[in-house]
Amino acid sequence: MTKKKSGLLTALALSTALVAPAIVVPLVTAPPAVAGEALHDLSDLAAKVTPAVVNVQVTMKADSDEDEMSMSGSPQSEMEEFMRQFAERFGQRGHVQRLPQPKAQAVGTGFIIDPSGIIVTNNHVAGKADQITVTLQDGRKFPAKLLGADEKTDLAVLKVNADKPLPYVEFGDSTKARVGQPVMAVGNPFGLGGTVTSGIISARGRDIQSGPFDDYIQTDAAINRGNSGGPLFNMDGQVIGINTAIFSPTGGSIGLGFAIPSSLAEPVVTQLKEHGRVERGLLGVHIQPVTDEIAKSLSLGSDSGALVAQVDPNSAALKAGIKSGDVIKTVDGKAIDTVKDLTRTIASAQPGTTVKIGLIRDGKDMTVQAKLGDSTATREAKADESKSQAKEPLSFGVSLAPISPEARQQLGLKDSVKGALIAAVQPGSPADEQGLRAGDVLQQIGHDEIDSPKQAVAKLREAKDSKKPVLMKIFREGQTRFVAVSPRAA
Repeated sequence: MTKKKSGLLTALALSTALVAPAIVVPLVTAPPAVAGEALHDLSDLAAKVTPAVVNVQVTMKADSDEDEMSMSGSPQSEMEEFMRQFAERFGQRGHVQRLPQPKAQAVGTGFIIDPSGIIVTNNHVAGKADQITVTLQDGRKFPAKLLGADEKTDLAVLKVNADKPLPYVEFGDSTKARVGQPVMAVGNPFGLGGTVTSGIISARGRDIQSGPFDDYIQTDAAINRGNSGGPLFNMDGQVIGINTAIFSPTGGSIGLGFAIPSSLAEPVVTQLKEHGRVERGLLGVHIQPVTDEIAKSLSLGSDSGALVAQVDPNSAALKAGIKSGDVIKTVDGKAIDTVKDLTRTIASAQPGTTVKIGLIRDGKDMTVQAKLGDSTATREAKADESKSQAKEPLSFGVSLAPISPEARQQLGLKDSVKGALIAAVQPGSPADEQGLRAGDVLQQIGHDEIDSPKQAVAKLREAKDSKKPVLMKIFREGQTRFVAVSPRAA
């Protein structure tokens, strides 16, 4: 799927098939381990749950290739880049390994959560699949349909149609899991077929910076390539985690595995199953941690909370009266101690929900009400705009992008500054010859004002066809000027 890259996080997809005989029986509860007692016999538990663990084999869309799949922004590339930085930070040496496999194919693990054939796996296993084949423990194969996938949590939900009810397992409550409790992982590592490993919960709440909702369960149960999407069971046979990543200097398990907790996964899976997408609330603020220095300068008394660095235009936050410099302390009475707390709390609320936000401004406690927007709709709108830009030939030698909040902050642009941001200028191009540079804002083409890259692309396409110099109004460092740029064949 993706090219091999430097890093330490291994996405665990691997080609294999389940070969053990199926035992379709109701799930039973195994007795919990006694405190201080060594891990007890797991054979009965394994026999009951493994029939619900499946192999997931996918074929990517015909127009997908390795370069596209490795583009910045995919869950794989983001996670690999994090682990590369993680390795450098701690002086480790290692690498990311994915299965060397035929182009446009990938395989991993999944588990059935409903006898009708609903299956959970990772987004990086099946999220971009064109064809999916699920193999049960008894060797039966079924074509599967992707009901929905979510990149932010790396989860995907599939559906198969069988002639009779399928064995299944249920989610447990991961919030009740304690460090030191025994767990069992089931998957299909290294092409060996269904495999059971055991260990304990090593830590909870791990943030490996792979996404905004990181809250991983860490376990020393052996998790290897091919385990992606497989279940992590408690001793009651309930799924409390979805095995997703490992930290490893070799590409194999060294006892540092990470699983998405069921408390995060279950509501996402429900939305994907019912709607095919995940709807998340959007407040519309850019936030940063409250450091000790910031806390002292604002006389906060503690470094808890989320500092609002910027408020998006037309956002729920702006309409609620939230301002840059506010420190958000609570949402609907729930304490916000960190940036992650605010991100998760707002995202867990449905768009259109009104929430009460407690904040501190100029040393005073305040409460405002905000009606949340829809982060999914906003992201899809941006994606559509970016897609339209990418196809335009660079005949003028400029690459355009929306003026993001980050760009406004970096370039010191006021909200009143509209247009399309020049993200890059091709050396030796007509734009380069006229002195345009990255960071300029294109505000007008001919006599028409520009509000977005999409509009700019359309106007440049029209102007290019005339083959005449195009008058452009450029905003730079608080001043505007006009330049005439002649198009050139791309």
